[in-house]
Amino acid sequence: MSSESQTPNLPVEDEAKAQSKKAAKKEAAKLEKQRRRQEAASAASASVAGISVGDTPDPLASNYGDVPLLDLQSKEVTGLKWTDIGALTEDLKDQKVLIRGRAQTIRAVGKNIAFLVVRQMGFTVQCVLTVAPDLVSRHMVKYATGLSRESHVDIEGIISVPGVPIKGATQQVEVQVRKLYGISKAENLPINIEDAARSESEIEKALQAGEQLVRVNQDTRLNYRVLDLRTPANQAIFRVQCQVENIFRQFLLSEGFVGIHTPKLIGGSSEGGSAVFRLDYKGQPACLAQSPQLHKQIAICGDFGRVFEIGPVFRAEDSFTHRHLCEFTGLDVEMEIKEHYFEVMDIVDRLFVAMFDSLNENCKKELEAIERQYPFEPLKYLRKTLRLTFQEGVQMLKEAGMEVDPYGDLNTEAERKLGQLVLEKYGTEFYILHRYPLAVRPFYTMPSYDDPLYSNSFDVFIRGEEIISGAQRVHVPDFLEKRAEACGIDVKTISTYIDSFRYGAPPHGGFGVGLERVVMLFCALNNIRKTSLFPRDPTRIAP
Repeated sequence: MSSESQTPNLPVEDEAKAQSKKAAKKEAAKLEKQRRRQEAASAASASVAGISVGDTPDPLASNYGDVPLLDLQSKEVTGLKWTDIGALTEDLKDQKVLIRGRAQTIRAVGKNIAFLVVRQMGFTVQCVLTVAPDLVSRHMVKYATGLSRESHVDIEGIISVPGVPIKGATQQVEVQVRKLYGISKAENLPINIEDAARSESEIEKALQAGEQLVRVNQDTRLNYRVLDLRTPANQAIFRVQCQVENIFRQFLLSEGFVGIHTPKLIGGSSEGGSAVFRLDYKGQPACLAQSPQLHKQIAICGDFGRVFEIGPVFRAEDSFTHRHLCEFTGLDVEMEIKEHYFEVMDIVDRLFVAMFDSLNENCKKELEAIERQYPFEPLKYLRKTLRLTFQEGVQMLKEAGMEVDPYGDLNTEAERKLGQLVLEKYGTEFYILHRYPLAVRPFYTMPSYDDPLYSNSFDVFIRGEEIISGAQRVHVPDFLEKRAEACGIDVKTISTYIDSFRYGAPPHGGFGVGLERVVMLFCALNNIRKTSLFPRDPTRIAP
């Protein structure tokens, strides 16, 4: 049946009146809806201020509520003393403190008591609101229990020390709340921090007990990285990463190295091959640097002697693995060699032993936080790092029943197997494998003096995975041209690089290591995306 047959025939004037009446009713309904919304908003505002609709004002209303935007716009400097949650200890008993953090959990006990666990940078403290005359009102308790999880709050209170251990917080003290202010409200959390912070063993144990806990998968974590980063393990991972970078820098500075910064926009491929991000540079073909290799060598030719760089590295490889990224942070070193490429390996040895020692000594809390969610055994390493030739490594693999091409590279399976054999025989998970076949190294690698099929190069391994690649470089320009052509590189695209050796170049060598991979393997994490703040892989370019 058509709509026309359902409507009686009316005169034009009456039809206009009917339509006008409908429009008026629609507008009236719209206004009523707006009025109700305004009333609800007014009621919520009154509740935030400590007043229930139709109730008398709360005399303690100034001690709680949402802070107006005006007061958050750098309105004034008050000189108030703030205390980090991680610094709240029994030594502060009975003292007044002012803290800021996120409301991690909120629990009411009747109308007169509320518990808030407040978190700041991985540390948590239990805050207690108890109704008491002239201190805490029921309105204040109601305001506290109405806060949304992950909202930012300021709390002023007195430190108390309970007689029993506090299981739900890192700090073994409580804050008896006297003032509570909302700084920033969190809305509609897509994932819960408690879920994201669970270990796999917790989830499995719950399943065995017939309980199902939420497992937050890797992609979901990365989609909502802003929330995932708030877990204690992630807070710890990136603090450890910061220390790795800091130790790298400080050690090399103490050894006479100079920090440099090289361009990431270059006119040719820095490593050879097709795995480069190509782009148009003002009408000229260019690409993102696969490494600072060429420019750090030029710096050596510029008489800096010893240089290092910490910066982004770009690889356009379609590597869908647990250890590859399209962008990572490179830790690069280059130095003059007086006699032998072992001088570079000596730096690697001392640098990483010093790094591991420092992490174990100075990052104990962070490593414990990581271990709680991602259990791992401390890295085994020697005071003097083990060195094996590539041929010795191949022989160990052959004796274990694995056939390996003596002039080819080691695949992932072979690397892991060799790591296992080295651990069993030498008791270390950190070692250097050197004198690699020349065919599997970059064009600028110096061949061995006694066998041109091998090279003055090395890789370094942690827990059976490669983390460092290094070598002595070719510093003779004519020989460098031949090596580039042999590797299929257009010499014209690297003419500036080769020409820099024509004005006198000292023998030199260096190495490069991925920051994210060092942290991943030191902490035995199963995926490099866990150690990249905002990972970039073949399928991810956000957030």
